Amino acid sequence: MTDNLNHLPRVGDTGISEQVLADNFRDLHPPLTERQAIIESQRCLYCYDAPCIEACPSDIDIPRFIRQIGEGNINGAAHTILEQNILGGSCARVCPTEILCEQSCVRNHDAECQPVLIGLLQRHATDHMHFDQHPFARAADSGRHVAVVGAGPAGLACAHRLAMHGHRVTIYEAEAKPGGLNEYGIARYKMTDDFARKEVEFLLEIGGIELRYGQCLGDNLSLAQLHADHDGVFLGLGLGTSRKLGLTGEDAPGLAPATEYIKELRQASDLTQLPLARRCVVIGAGNTAIDMATQMARLGADEVTLVYRRGIDAMSATGHEQEIAKANGVRMLTWARPLQVLLNDQRRVVGMRFEKTQEQDGRLAGTGETFEVAADAVFKAIGQTFANDSLSDPLAAELERTGDKIQVDEHFRTSLPNVYAGGDCIASGQDLTVQAVQHGKLAAHAIHQDLLAKQEAA
Repeated sequence: MTDNLNHLPRVGDTGISEQVLADNFRDLHPPLTERQAIIESQRCLYCYDAPCIEACPSDIDIPRFIRQIGEGNINGAAHTILEQNILGGSCARVCPTEILCEQSCVRNHDAECQPVLIGLLQRHATDHMHFDQHPFARAADSGRHVAVVGAGPAGLACAHRLAMHGHRVTIYEAEAKPGGLNEYGIARYKMTDDFARKEVEFLLEIGGIELRYGQCLGDNLSLAQLHADHDGVFLGLGLGTSRKLGLTGEDAPGLAPATEYIKELRQASDLTQLPLARRCVVIGAGNTAIDMATQMARLGADEVTLVYRRGIDAMSATGHEQEIAKANGVRMLTWARPLQVLLNDQRRVVGMRFEKTQEQDGRLAGTGETFEVAADAVFKAIGQTFANDSLSDPLAAELERTGDKIQVDEHFRTSLPNVYAGGDCIASGQDLTVQAVQHGKLAAHAIHQDLLAKQEAA
C-alpha cells in the first residue's frame, strides 16, 4: 500500500457494498453479441484505400478482418489482427479508437454520422478465436539469443516477433507479473477478468521465450552484462517514475502518484481494503488523471476534483475519456496550477492552493489570483519520466538521450551497437499501447535483419 495514504479510511468504512463496487468496476464497454457483431460488420464499406488503416498505428487491415467477421470467419479475422498486433485483444479494450481508426471511418460523413465500431469488432474477433495451436509458427532455431528488458507491450511484441524469426528470447522484468501498463496501469474497468495475464500466456505459446521476474536494470541487472551475454538487446523500459510538482510538502502523507494508487487498485483482491480520500484532488490532464479521478469516484469518494493548468482543449485525455469522468461526477477545474500543498498540524495534506492561469503570447502565465480546494488526498498525474537509475552502469550512460527519452533512429537502433529501444522510453508520438506494440514489432524486424547481415558478412 502507498505509505502516504495509510492514514486514510478504507473504502469499506463508507458502507459501500461489495456488490456496488463490483458493478462499478465491471467492463466499461460490454462486448458485442454475435448478432450485433454480424450487423455491425455489415456497416463497413470495405474501402479500397481505407483511411482507418492509415489511422491505425499497428497497420491492421481493418476492412479485411471486418469482412471476415461478416463471413463468420472469426479465426481468420483474429489472425488478420494478430499478425500485425499480437496484443490486439488488449488494444481493442484500451486503444483510443475514437481519435484513431473510428475517427477516420468514412461512415462519419454518412447521414447517420456514426463510425463502424472497429474497436468492439476487434475485441469480438480476439475474444472468440479458437485455434488448435498458436496461430504463428516459430521458425527454426537461429542460434541467436536476444535480451528484452521490460515485459510491457513493446517488450512482449518484440519478443514474439523475434521468436517468429527463430531467435531465442529472454525477457527481464522488474515486476512480479508481465504486462506492463496493461497489468498495472490501466483503469480496472477497462480491462477485466485478468485479461492482461491471459493475453501474455497466449503470446508465450509460440515458444522460445523465457521470462525472468525481479530483474531490474540499474539494480541487479546491467546493460553492460546484457550486451555481453546476448546477440542483441531491446529496451522496452517505459517511464517508471512520476514527475514531481516541485512544491514543499510533496512527500507529506496524503500526496501520492496516481500511478501507484492505480497499480494497487489493479492488483487488489478486495477493493474494500483500499484507502479512500472522501475529498480528492487529481492534478493532470491525461488518461491517467481521468482514470484516477473516475476510479476514486467509483470507489465512493464524495468529492473528486481534477485540476489542469491549461484549458479543456489542451488536455491530452480524449473527449471520450473526459465524458467518462464527468458522467461519474468528477469536477474539472482548468486554467489553474498548483501553488502550495496545504498541511495540518500533523503535517498531513488537507488541500491545495492553486493560482489561476492564462495564456499570454502563447505562453502560460499566472494571474496572481489564488483559490484553495480542500482535500484528504492529492494525486499527481502530471506525467511519467525516465528512471535514471535504469541506465546507471557505464555502458548505459553512453546512450544518447533527449531529455528523459532514449534517442533511436528510424529502425529503433540506439547509439550503442546491438542495442535497440521502443515504447514510452523513446521520443516518438503519443504514449499509446498500440504504438508501443508497433515499436516492438518493427524493432524485432530490425534486429532480425541486422543479425542476418552479420551472419552473411561472416
